[in-house]
Amino acid sequence: MDLVATLIAAPAEPAVDTAAIALIQRILPEADLAVLADNVAVDLAFVDPSDRSARDWQDELRAILGERPIDVVVQTPVARRKRLLIADMDSTLIGQECIDELADALGIKSAIAGITERAMRGEIEFEPALRERVSLLKGLPISVVDEVLAERITLTPGARALVQTMKAHGAYSSLVSGGFTVFSGPIRERLGIDEHQSNILHVADDKVTGTVAEPILGRDAKRARLEELIVELDIPRSDTLAVGDGANDLAMLDGAGLGVAFHAKPKVAEAADVRIDHGDLSALLYLQGYGAADIVE
Repeated sequence: MDLVATLIAAPAEPAVDTAAIALIQRILPEADLAVLADNVAVDLAFVDPSDRSARDWQDELRAILGERPIDVVVQTPVARRKRLLIADMDSTLIGQECIDELADALGIKSAIAGITERAMRGEIEFEPALRERVSLLKGLPISVVDEVLAERITLTPGARALVQTMKAHGAYSSLVSGGFTVFSGPIRERLGIDEHQSNILHVADDKVTGTVAEPILGRDAKRARLEELIVELDIPRSDTLAVGDGANDLAMLDGAGLGVAFHAKPKVAEAADVRIDHGDLSALLYLQGYGAADIVE
């Protein structure tokens, strides 16, 4: 079976050097090397005569690299470049959890962040956890959202390049979030994403009421949007790429042609097809076979 192993480092910490490549070539001596980005990403195409899975190869090659800050993706070279990107927002496309930052304005960040962490780890159900957290925001001036967006929310490195490069090659992008439309709308605009879906905070007299519109967009809704887009875009499942970090992303990651756990909670990283622990979101371009010259900033 034809396979390709992609070694990927964060551009800010380029670790895919000749020594790292040599370690892999000892295991794959006949592999064809292609440099995607100097010291950041390479492809090693090889033929596997056994019946080992891509996941088995990933685990072995990652173990060989040891503590080096390098991610390993092994896959078949068929349909590498995807036509749909469906992505989580909080701690994926952006570096923060928006609800935690809102809570900070009320001085209750630690209480809400604890619930968020448990929900993302899959220790508690997402929907009741969201209702509980939103209830604690009652009375928060909605104007705080603009302050949080301006002062606290940062795009994940590589996010805009990921969206714009895939768009330049004909892909459609969807942001699906268990967060709120007051954040996902502006983030969609910043990144140039085609659509966004998330939850609606109830507001009255310019203050958060402490409730959220039902039904809550959670794990099942994220998977449902993926299924709808496959039909709407008339594309095979193999042409879809999903990325997220929390337990409410698991069904979406499982349903995509390639599901990527991005700096994810342990339960998610273990379940996903691919895990990115070191790279930024440009890693999702390199694993599709894009090179540095292809990337649209």
